[in-house]
Formats: sequence, C-alpha cells, structure tokens
Amino acid sequence: MKTKLIAASMIFAACAIGAAEAAAKKQKKAEPFGDELLVRVKSSVDGSMQPCWFWAPEKAKTEAVPLIVGLHTWSMDYTTKANYAPSLRYAQKRGWAMVGPNFRGPNKTPPACGSDLAVQDILDAVEYAKGRVKVDASRVYIVGGSGGGHMTLLMAGRHPEGWAGCAAFCPISDLARWHADSLLAHPGRGKVYAKMMEKACGGTPAEKPDEYSRRSPLTWLANAKKAGVPVYIVTGIHDGWTGSVPVGHAIRAFNALADEKDRVSEADIAAIEETQKIPSTLKGESQKDPFYAAKNTIHFRRTSGNVRLTLFEGGHGGNFPAAFDFLARQVKGRPADFTLPASGKGREDAISK
Repeated sequence: MKTKLIAASMIFAACAIGAAEAAAKKQKKAEPFGDELLVRVKSSVDGSMQPCWFWAPEKAKTEAVPLIVGLHTWSMDYTTKANYAPSLRYAQKRGWAMVGPNFRGPNKTPPACGSDLAVQDILDAVEYAKGRVKVDASRVYIVGGSGGGHMTLLMAGRHPEGWAGCAAFCPISDLARWHADSLLAHPGRGKVYAKMMEKACGGTPAEKPDEYSRRSPLTWLANAKKAGVPVYIVTGIHDGWTGSVPVGHAIRAFNALADEKDRVSEADIAAIEETQKIPSTLKGESQKDPFYAAKNTIHFRRTSGNVRLTLFEGGHGGNFPAAFDFLARQVKGRPADFTLPASGKGREDAISK
C-alpha cells in the first residue's frame, strides 16, 4: 500500500510539474517580448526614473538607423506590452530602433493625459535612444491608437520639429468634446472616461477649460501644419458606436491639418457620426489600397497637403501595416509621400481603450 501511495504521489507531482511547465510555456508564448527590454529614463522635468521599452539592432552602434516611438492606449500603461509589440516587431524586421515610453500611465492622474510631464517623457525617451545608439534624426516616427493616437497628435502639434512622420489611430483630438461625448447615454460611450479626465485635469471642462485645452491636440495642430509634418489619421467608421471615440475627433484633427478647401463640414461630420455612413456629399472619395481588404474597405479617404484621413469599415481600430508603410516613406523636411505599394496585408487592428 505504501509503495502504491508513493507511486501515486510521484505521478501526481509529475503531472503538476508538467502542467506548470505547460502553463509557463503558454505564458511565455503569449508575451510579445521580455522584460530585458525595460529601461528607466530620467525625466528632464522632475528627475523621476520613468519606465520605457527600448530596442536597437547591433548595427545601430556604428550606423544611424530610423527610430520609431510606440505608444500605449488611454487606460493602459507600459505593462500592457501588446500596445508596443507592433512597433517593436516592425523595428526588428527593418533594423530600426524602438522606444515605448510610459508617459505617466493611464490617463487618470494629473501627470498623465497629455500633461507637460507626459509630453516630456516621450521626448526624453527619444533622447535616451539617441544617447545610446546612432539615430537618424531625419527619420524619427511616432505611432499610437486611442489614447496613443491622442498623444501622437499632441506631440505632432507641440513638437513638430522632432518628427519625420506621425500615424494616429482612432484618436481623441478635443478633451472637452470627448468629456461631453462620454457623458451621453449612447452605445459605445462610457462615463468612466469623463471621470478619468476630471481626475487628470482637476475638474470638468467648465471648471478647468485651460487644462482641457492645453492637453488637446486641436489646440496645437496648427504648428504641425505650418511645419509640414506628414500625418496619417485612420479610424473605423463605427467608432463611437462599437467603440468609445466618435469619428469626428479624427475628422476634426484632419481639418486642423488640411487646407481650408479640403476640410469636412460639421454637417457631414454629424451625419457620419449619427448614421455610420458616408453622406452623399462625400460619396466617391475612396481609394484602392492593398492594406484595406473587402472586410475593412475604405469608405472615405481624403488627402490634403501633408495629411491623409482614412475612414474604413471597422470600429475602434487602425491598421499598423499601412501606418508603418506610410511612415517608412517619410523623411523630415520633405513633403509627405503617400505612395501606395503594389501589395499589402488587408486587416483591422483593434485598439484597446
């Protein structure tokens, strides 16, 4: 009997070890990259050590390479590695450097949500990379979705001198407007976002109008337009219904960067947000693009100067392959290059909130 018990215990222990090893392998496979890429970047404003992901190819020690800045979403922080994985994978594939700053984490505290500290954290991450490897200053790019799209556009406006190209998915462009949007009883919206903004800005838009304005891309995008920064804006036409950010935020960002004759009217924005369809006044403005297949077809595309807007069949999402292809063509100081490749992978990348 004792021998049988020992044997049974050994079998149970072996099974437990096997299960633990399998779980560990599964977890490792699920992780897009390891913690060995985590560094701490000293803030040039408050001296705090801020978490940041950093990777560079070996050749960057002797050869200047492009740098891509990947950003997390509205409610996340640096620990949500999936937010940074597309930028890291692309950098590794192309031999670029990559940084993924935390910029003070979820947008629910005063230091986060587009504050001066958050803005400087992104600039400090870029300088960190430049201080450790050779970076081609004419090819520094930034990309993000949702809250990362908000920060991408904010950085384009506040520091246009730093970017060769910017790509923003389903961005928030006006915090005061999004505060109001979030309070509506409406599918896809959520009052939690209004509460987060109130915590970050110290009150409601009525109480703290300057804070909401300073942290909103629309306040600054005229600087990006004047500097000629290439900007690629993408959102799904159903966002605001199946997602949390009405498409008008993306369209108004486009308007701020576009020539006056190319801007979309407020009446047409309202129609798109209400019906989730393109009104007759804008029909026919599309384009065949290999990055947008039948399931995520382009409903509306307009290009003006150095900015392009794409509304596709989808929700709160974007298209990383299309964005990276666009960014890779941009060089600081040159007009935007909107050339399309002969082939590409059509897809929608859902963006976390």
